[in-house]
Amino acid sequence: MKLAVVGSNGQLGTDMISSATARGYECCGVDVPDIDIASQASIAHFLDRHAPDVVINCAAYTAVDNCESDKDIAFKVNADGVANLARCCQNAECDIVHISTDYVFDGTKTTPYLESDETCPQSIYGASKLKGEVLLREQTDAWYIFRIAWLYGCNGSNFAKTIADVARRKAREGAALKVVDDQTGSPTYTREVCRQILAVIPLRRFGLYHCTAEGNCTWYDFARKICEANAISVQLEPCATGEFPRPAPRPAYSVLENAHLKNTGLQCMKHWETAYGDFLNESNSPPFAGGYVSE
Repeated sequence: MKLAVVGSNGQLGTDMISSATARGYECCGVDVPDIDIASQASIAHFLDRHAPDVVINCAAYTAVDNCESDKDIAFKVNADGVANLARCCQNAECDIVHISTDYVFDGTKTTPYLESDETCPQSIYGASKLKGEVLLREQTDAWYIFRIAWLYGCNGSNFAKTIADVARRKAREGAALKVVDDQTGSPTYTREVCRQILAVIPLRRFGLYHCTAEGNCTWYDFARKICEANAISVQLEPCATGEFPRPAPRPAYSVLENAHLKNTGLQCMKHWETAYGDFLNESNSPPFAGGYVSE
């Protein structure tokens, strides 16, 4: 099986390439400027050249706050671009895997969201990602959608790396670190997502899957785990989301239940604490130097 990863330079795409290659897949990656998913001609040229069996779309406009002011760009990439990919994959007779998000929900539930739950995005980012899901299903029959949340990994900027970096600085300064304690979700390691997707696609069991780590916590809980695991002695203080106003609303409750994976016997996602330990062991870059990503 030959895989093509679109958005291969991103946090998830980078690990998808390495994970697939390690499992023996023939794999090629592409990112801007070598492909423009807003252009069907650009996509078709890439597919004609590489003839993949499966396209894994890791490309997205994920700057959640910027999406509020860049609505046209958000929908161009997260919705129209997905439709273009799906249409070209249908024409090329290859399967497509699309990555979506917990932001398609409003976060008002108090129990984990199922794939069958009604969507109700509260942000432009969430709305654009949901539109991408809808358009994908209209353009092809051979599709997978994997909704992920609270993603972190060895590459790129993310909460796990930034909190450790900031906590070390705060510890040196003797200052407290405030972390939001009223948002709940499941911190999910990129390589776990890759492993799960690669376990599903050879079976060609198409459909919508939630794909997050088992268990859940608040951002404050996750920050405390990060500091403990890295032996960082810093004063952590819980705070409310309202103390850090952002342009885009965040779901207060983002826990996704991997119901479809479990019902089909395909679930292999670990508990978030176990997966975070794997992240610490597997990180081969200078640890915890990066920015913040809101997913």
